[in-house]
Amino acid sequence: MRALGRELADAPAVIYLGRHVGYPVALEGALKLKELAYMHAEGFAAGELKHGPIALIEEGVPVVVVMPPPEHAELRAKMASNALEVAARGARVIAIGDDGDGLDPGAGATAVPIPRVAPLLTPLVATVPLQVLAAEIAGGRGLDIDRPRNLAKSVTVE
Repeated sequence: MRALGRELADAPAVIYLGRHVGYPVALEGALKLKELAYMHAEGFAAGELKHGPIALIEEGVPVVVVMPPPEHAELRAKMASNALEVAARGARVIAIGDDGDGLDPGAGATAVPIPRVAPLLTPLVATVPLQVLAAEIAGGRGLDIDRPRNLAKSVTVE
C-alpha cells in the first residue's frame, strides 16, 4: 500500500466501490483520503455503479474495489463483474479482499490481500490498508498527515 500510495499521489481523484459490509469500508476509505490528501474521493455502493458513478470512470482513474468475503460468493461475483466493468473503461483497479479462494481482480489490477476473518469483521481488517493508502498519498503530496487542515481532534464548539 505504501508504494501504491506514492504512485497515486498525482491522481486527481479516487473512486471506492463496495457491497454489503464493504460499502461502509468504501465510504471510510474515501473519507480518509479527503481528510488527509485533500483530494476528490467518492465511495459508492457498487450496485449503483450504472446509475451515475460509471460516468466518472475514465482512463487511469484509480478505483478501489472492496471485495466481499468468499462466504458471499454471489456478491463477490457481482463485485468482480464491477471491477472488470471499470477496468474495461480504463480504470486502474485496486482490489482489497480476503484471498482465501484466490483474489483475482483481473489483468492489470492490483490485488491487496487481507487476513481471513468472519464476514462481519471484514471491515475491521479491510479499513487498515485504505488508511495506509490515504496516509501514503498525502505523504506523496508533501502533506503533514498529523496536522490535517480544517479538522479538529476533538469537538470544541457546539
